[in-house]
Amino acid sequence: MMKYLNIDPLFEPFGKGIDFESFTFKGGEPHIHIREKLSASDAVTITCRARSFEQFGLVLLAADALRRFGIDHLELFIPYFPAARQDRVMVPGEPLSVKVYADLVNAAAFRRVYLFDVHSEVAPALLNNCVVIPNYTLVKKALKGHPDYILISPDGGALKKIYKLSEALGGQPVTECSKRRDVRTGKLSDFMVYTDDLQGKTCVVVDDICDGGGTFIGLAEQLKAKNAGKLILIVSHGIFSKGAGTLRSIYDEIYCSDSFLPEDIEGVTRIRFSEGLTA
Repeated sequence: MMKYLNIDPLFEPFGKGIDFESFTFKGGEPHIHIREKLSASDAVTITCRARSFEQFGLVLLAADALRRFGIDHLELFIPYFPAARQDRVMVPGEPLSVKVYADLVNAAAFRRVYLFDVHSEVAPALLNNCVVIPNYTLVKKALKGHPDYILISPDGGALKKIYKLSEALGGQPVTECSKRRDVRTGKLSDFMVYTDDLQGKTCVVVDDICDGGGTFIGLAEQLKAKNAGKLILIVSHGIFSKGAGTLRSIYDEIYCSDSFLPEDIEGVTRIRFSEGLTA
């Protein structure tokens, strides 16, 4: 039977985990102490909601501590993979951050590394024994009671995934969109919706990450201009670094998983992994 070590005590995607304590020494070094007696025959999955490099470091320390019980079967469930968006070097002098994180995980030699709706194919390609869980169950749970809608792909990067999602949902129609981003400043412009008339139908914007929300604000204006009806936003990883106030004023419903946020945000429905999102 699989046991779980939940690095974040507020994130128990598969239920209560192994008893441990973690703290930071006065010199700044994180530390972990597993208080439960384990044996070499145990199989353990470490779960982590990595919101900081310290939390990510605790994963590596936990893996080492578990190995010292003689445990060979170790897996990692880290639905939001750090630096997954830093999957290319855009400006000289920057690191390829996703590879740095992937190399650290690979060094821990997990039998499986589970990610949820990862940003691009780069992280899974860099990670050994990687399994990517799609967002299908999240979207199905969010859209329960919405039988008639159009899936909206916010940009070219989401196209491949949204057509696979459409197939998983029984062939829901898709409308493609695009935007322009200045790689040096991050400024977004030139939002386009590639249809003439959305006919007042419910439009469901689906993407992997909502950080500042600029993509979805700019896109919503163009969807309304093309006669969109109800607007729904579903993101797998809700960071909401600028809050969700502006998004709430535009979108009728907003959904995300609990892969990143430890707390609820007004107007955003979090569907938790403990509700079966890995199915």
